[in-house]
Amino acid sequence: MQEWTVVTRSPDETAGLAERLGQLVAAGDVITLAGDLGAGKTSFTKGLAKGLGVKGVVNSPTFTIIKEYQGRLPLYHMDVYRMEDEAEELGLEEYFYGEGVSVVEWPTRIEEQLPENHLSIAIYHLDETSRKLTVTASGEREQQLGKEWLE
Repeated sequence: MQEWTVVTRSPDETAGLAERLGQLVAAGDVITLAGDLGAGKTSFTKGLAKGLGVKGVVNSPTFTIIKEYQGRLPLYHMDVYRMEDEAEELGLEEYFYGEGVSVVEWPTRIEEQLPENHLSIAIYHLDETSRKLTVTASGEREQQLGKEWLE
């Protein structure tokens, strides 16, 4: 397991960091986003989508649970905040092990369904515009991705 800490000073800087990650991800990559409401999880996903070449509006799937977008790879954006027992019924593993990139907001709600190896990002408010991102890579692929992205 490997961990990095990054501080961004503006929403644009956070989005740019996420966009760079979007340029590096590959099919089957799973990224989890944790943080308080308003910390920037969906904004991060918008930047990631831009890096994947997704055209159009990317917004929170709060009430639909999963939104799919097409770029150079499919992007599966999941907000599982309102989920309880139905996670197994959604067939999430088909997304996690599919041809696209999965981004999961509020991952603690579905920990049992998450692949063992994934890139975990926790976003914390520092002030009105600054954020601290703690990135944890659990597997070999994720560690390599983190190094390429952040070092």
